This record gives sequence, C-alpha cells and structure tokens, in this order.
Amino acid sequence: MIWLTWRQFRTQAIVAAVALAALAAYLLYIGVQIRHDYTSQVLGCVPEDCLVTKREFLNRYEAPVGIVSLLLMAVPGLIGVFWGAPLVARELETKTDRLVWNQSVTRGRWLGVKLAVLGLAALAAAGLLSLLVTWSASDYDQYVGNRFAAPNFGARNVVPLGYALFAFVLGVVVGLLVRRTVASMAIVVAVYAALQILVPNAIRSHLLPPVTTDVALTQDVLAHANGFGLNQSSARIIGYTMAGTWPSDSIHQIYNADGTPYTSEQNRSCMTGSIDKDFDCLATRNLHFTYTYQPGSRYWPFQWIETSAYLVLSVLLAGFGLWWVRRKVS
Repeated sequence: MIWLTWRQFRTQAIVAAVALAALAAYLLYIGVQIRHDYTSQVLGCVPEDCLVTKREFLNRYEAPVGIVSLLLMAVPGLIGVFWGAPLVARELETKTDRLVWNQSVTRGRWLGVKLAVLGLAALAAAGLLSLLVTWSASDYDQYVGNRFAAPNFGARNVVPLGYALFAFVLGVVVGLLVRRTVASMAIVVAVYAALQILVPNAIRSHLLPPVTTDVALTQDVLAHANGFGLNQSSARIIGYTMAGTWPSDSIHQIYNADGTPYTSEQNRSCMTGSIDKDFDCLATRNLHFTYTYQPGSRYWPFQWIETSAYLVLSVLLAGFGLWWVRRKVS
C-alpha cells in the first residue's frame, strides 16, 4: 500500500519538491540580506540618523516578508486542494473505487495508509517552509515585534503544521462526501479561507484574557508607530505595537501626566516642520497612553493552543472519514 500510494502521489511530490527548493533558495537569500542589514544598519546606526535608518529597514523588507508569510499561509490550503480533495473524490468520480476496493486491502486500510503517508508529507512540507520563513524573518520580526498579527503568527513556528494537516484531512473528507473533485476543491478553498479570516480576527485574541498597562510616549515608541493623529480635542498614536506583544487596539488616546487628554493646542509648540524635532519635543512632555495587549510571553502558549486545536480537528475528521468509507460509501 505504501508503494502504491507513492506511485499515485509521485507527480504531486515532484512538483512540490521543485517548488519547495525554489522557495527555500529565496528564503535563504532574503534571510541573509535581512540579517546583514539589521546588524549593520539598525543595530549599528548613527544616533542622529537612527529613526530614518530604521524606517528604511522596515520599508525595504515589509513587502518581501509579507509576501512569503502570505504564501506560507496559502500552502496548507493548496495541500488540501491538490493533495486532499482529489484523493478519494477522483476514485469515486471515475468509478475506479469499484476496482480498488474489491482487492484484498480493505477500504479502511486503504484510506488509513493514504492519510498517514500523505499527512506526514504535508507536515514535512509545511514544517520545512515554516522553519525557513521563521529563520529568514527572525530579525525583522524582532524589530517589528508584531509576532501575533496575521499573517505573521500563522506563518511561523508550529502553527503551519496544524494548518497543513487539517487542510489535507479536510480535503480528503470533503472529497469523500461530495464525490466530485472540482466541487471538493472549491469547498476546501472556501472553508480554509473562512477559517484564516475568522480565527485571527474573532477567536485567537480571546484564548487568554488581555493585559492593560500605561506606556510612556518616548521617541522609540513613536518610531515603532505607524502614525500620530491630531484633532481639536485629542491626540492619538496609531498602529503602535510593543515589541513581542499583540495589541487589542490599533489607535490609542494620548494623555498628559495628570490624566487629561493631550490636545492639538498643546501640541502646537512641538510642530517645527521636522519630524525628528517634533518627536524629540513630544518625548519630553511626559505623555502616556493606555495599551491593552497579549504579552509576548504568551506567544508559545497561543501557538500550541491553536496548533493543538487544528490537530484535534484533523484526528476527528480522519476518524469520521475512516468510519464513512467503511459504512456509507458504496
């Protein structure tokens, strides 16, 4: 059965190996570049030029890191679509199941071996890519500090393994139920995409209760923010992420030391026309804002919780598929 599974799977395996090799080469290249620039430019920057240098570093690698992260998040979906969905659906659609399942090998064993062999292949492919992406983007992630955000969280460390196994087993079970290859592939795409939207935005942040603290508005904080907004009654810092944490909100009201809102009128004297001087002025005013977040120390618990949930779902789906193929398929 293992040899037969390899013979049927070898085309997909060769295509996947070629794609993995090409992507691995790019990840090694971009990883070396990020490490070099981070060490020589960010860590070794001249103090008066650090703000500009750090922004240039972020702008240079934001797109490449974002693209490879999105690509890795898409890989489990592709595994489910091209490895999982056709596995049983193609046999049922072309009626070859009547020959395959009339041999000495039982239906349950036939499906069990395929789930085991191809499931391990899916884990290996996702694990290798996750390892390379995590390594290549490690210095960028360390500086940006937004490891919880999508797609960063879903494209690093162990979570992609859970995604890959779940998507593969989901594809197999959907194909077993729908019995049409193209329709099964479409359903897998829809379900996987829906989960990748639902889990990061509606579920992940509630796995553990958040923490709230006050953050002093320093020049380093301003350098890590995406913007600084003003209106007549208040000032806000936009898109700030404390290193390693996951903020609950992207916009934070700025307050004076006595707790009153910092206003545009108060900020007028800091508006010099030079962003560096403006930030220097703000940093001397003893301002602060309230920051609600998931601490960086919870990163690995979140990784294992989400990975475990997908692995449990995979086992349940596999068990259902084995029961269905023995009892319901005819």
